[in-house]
Amino acid sequence: MNKLSSILSILFVAGSMGSVSYAQPPQFVSSSKAQEVFALTEASVTVPMWMDDNDDPGVFRAFNDLIEDIGQVTGKQPASISSELPQAKSVLLVGTLGKSTLIDQLAKEGKINLAELKGKREKYLLQTIADPFPGVEEALVIAGSDRRGTIYGIYELSNQIGVSPWYYWADIPVSKKENIYIRKGIYTEGEPAVKYRGIFLNDEAPALTGWAKETFEGFNSKFYEKVFELILRLKGNFIWPAMWGSAFYDDDPQNGVLADKMGIIVGTSHHEPLGRAHDEWRRYGSGKWDYTSNAQTLKEFWTGGMERMKDWEAVVTVGMRGDGDEAMSEDTNIALLEKIVKDQRQIISKVTGKKRLKHRRCGLYTKKFRIITTKGCGYPMMSLYYYVMITGET
Repeated sequence: MNKLSSILSILFVAGSMGSVSYAQPPQFVSSSKAQEVFALTEASVTVPMWMDDNDDPGVFRAFNDLIEDIGQVTGKQPASISSELPQAKSVLLVGTLGKSTLIDQLAKEGKINLAELKGKREKYLLQTIADPFPGVEEALVIAGSDRRGTIYGIYELSNQIGVSPWYYWADIPVSKKENIYIRKGIYTEGEPAVKYRGIFLNDEAPALTGWAKETFEGFNSKFYEKVFELILRLKGNFIWPAMWGSAFYDDDPQNGVLADKMGIIVGTSHHEPLGRAHDEWRRYGSGKWDYTSNAQTLKEFWTGGMERMKDWEAVVTVGMRGDGDEAMSEDTNIALLEKIVKDQRQIISKVTGKKRLKHRRCGLYTKKFRIITTKGCGYPMMSLYYYVMITGET
């Protein structure tokens, strides 16, 4: 089974939200010198690349990917420097505002428009700058408003020089070329129109599950590194991980660490509250998955989930479905659902120390949920979602 067949089991979250408009990436890469350009690679010359030692680990990883991508395209890997500015006439400079001394210096001197980045979300500027520093004649700068902004700028350059985001999953060959030029100017896609953009590894068994076991020995950090890179190359930021017999945080403790390092926001599916995969209840739970008779055990179970993820970017699912994603009972117990959500919010506040929650809460809209809303649930459930997930129910 090839990788593309396996990845077809992925459901794109943004795709379930209807039509979403995105700005087309500005085309800044050229293979000719017919106009004013910055020569990234030319004949036997490749400009050195620089970034600050203090920048984010996720940016460093993407930075190293760009080095490899340029090498794959041209056969010549650029030199990488993360301390002093290289002594060269031309340089590729990568960095995040507030994390990179040279990016901050360029912004302070007005060579980068600070207003275009400061306070922005996941935005990058890619621009050419003449005489950026003493001894440097010109620079190609990728500057991000935050870590994901910088990462998106890096991967957009990779994409335009000839490395598809799908190079691994769809076996798309790299587009080889000897010379790479950047049209002089300032380029950006602005801030993303949708705040959370990502994938849900849904209905993953047997296709993706079997392939992941054969290739990576399961849904571990080696597998998720490939998935996270795809998401970032596509300018996404979010995942609901595999959950059929799997537990993202428990299967490999490095899964959560890696997501945080790479800049991926993690949530759990509609019946996996407070960061707890449902399969963890099968592994560690005690008693029935029933809040009327086993509330204290369930609260302790969910508290453990929040403790584990409290320091990472996350979308926290609240609510409760019956065991195995079934209805909790034959009737619609509005009071019970309200109590569950109230208790879960108290757990989130206690663990995070925040009375006014800034965690993004996720609700589910299905046939069952419509029944609850039409029967007069007093809790403002619809205020809890940032994605409106559509399941297979009709």
